[in-house]
Amino acid sequence: MRNLKMIIAYDGFKYKGWQKQKDNDLTIQGKIEAVLSKMTGEVIQLVGCGRTDAGVHAENYVANFHTKCSFSIDAILDYLYEFLPEDIVVKTIENETERFHARYNVKSKTYVYRINNSRFRDVFNRKYTYHLVEKLNLSEMRNASEVLLGSHDFQSFTNSKNRDKSTVRTINYINIIEKDGLLTIEVNGNGFLLNMVRIIVGTLIEVGNGNFKTKDVERILKEEKRWEAGPLAQAKGLCLRDVQY
Repeated sequence: MRNLKMIIAYDGFKYKGWQKQKDNDLTIQGKIEAVLSKMTGEVIQLVGCGRTDAGVHAENYVANFHTKCSFSIDAILDYLYEFLPEDIVVKTIENETERFHARYNVKSKTYVYRINNSRFRDVFNRKYTYHLVEKLNLSEMRNASEVLLGSHDFQSFTNSKNRDKSTVRTINYINIIEKDGLLTIEVNGNGFLLNMVRIIVGTLIEVGNGNFKTKDVERILKEEKRWEAGPLAQAKGLCLRDVQY
């Protein structure tokens, strides 16, 4: 039995997220599993590095699957490239040890959120950036982002209703970079809760607009109440860039 690791890029604009769902086939996992199952004649089950929301993109999403198929790596790549939709590409496949698990072995992930902070929308990148005309105070946003670094209970920054699982996560860094009106917010952490990155971004935007101060972000973090934090930023601006093992 082979354990194959895949690195996948996808445009999530029209999909319902990564995770396969019973009531529709518009998921990344569902599309790839269907093609692999047809190719191998087996029921293939992909293990993903985590969930991505509906409309969220990925540059280097990691998944693995087990198969008895003896096809070469190149043959599998070619088959996937031919039969997957054009907005999903499996970039690489490699043999891994039996113990490798795309989700459990993750050490950190890096998400990138892109904001077009200029007067006009970018007609070519409008599906991948959030357009915000009001100029943001980047200095205040950077100051507020430092409050979120380290290990905290991020209950205020998730829409998850599951109270049985820990909401403690560690944020290693948040970088806020501006170039020619394009604002990029990089968030790296050991794991993320449901909608966590988008709520962090929504909260930082509120800081940039002057609606929150750094002390407000400190309070929001301590109070552990979702309604205290900022709104959920649009999904289309978010992309999973890297997964570290």
